[in-house]
Amino acid sequence: MDIFGQINEWIDEVLLSLGLLAPILSCILIFLEGTLAFLPLFAFITVNVLTVGPIIGCFISWIFTTLGGFTMFYLSRKSLKKFVQRKIKGKKSLEKLIKSISKLKFNQLVLIIAIPFAPSFFINLGAALSNIPLKKYLYSLIIGKIFIVLFWGYIGANLVESLTNPIILCKSILLLIVAYLFSRFINKKFNIDERY
Repeated sequence: MDIFGQINEWIDEVLLSLGLLAPILSCILIFLEGTLAFLPLFAFITVNVLTVGPIIGCFISWIFTTLGGFTMFYLSRKSLKKFVQRKIKGKKSLEKLIKSISKLKFNQLVLIIAIPFAPSFFINLGAALSNIPLKKYLYSLIIGKIFIVLFWGYIGANLVESLTNPIILCKSILLLIVAYLFSRFINKKFNIDERY
């Protein structure tokens, strides 16, 4: 709780004092968050929501977190996948893990991406090293990131209070259920698991 409190103070004292530069800096940091695991996504979404309003703040946060996640996925796939495959060859547990990730269904991917505290760096990297098709992962990111941005946009401004409020936590769980059901609907309508 102390860490979240300190981040809230940092948002109030540093980022929000930058005026119009705050959302620009936040968007750059949101983009980089998919690559740099230590960046607190919720802090930057909160800054966008507080500086440009909830609708525009959530929209630009969604665009930049999706672009950042996909860039990390694409670059890792192009530069690391073959190297990692050579390194783990014969290591049964790691090969089994990569195969398990490759078999994830579309709605499972969306749900994993939509979990608020899941580290997007490791999700992007794990997906890149697996055999998940590029388009399937992109569509999963597009949908999953909607819900993660809504979650942080909703509770981010009062994070410490939100984490101790059971009503807000219930609404957060409801958001994850909606993300799962929405992804099942999209999968059924466009047959993503079969096409990709």
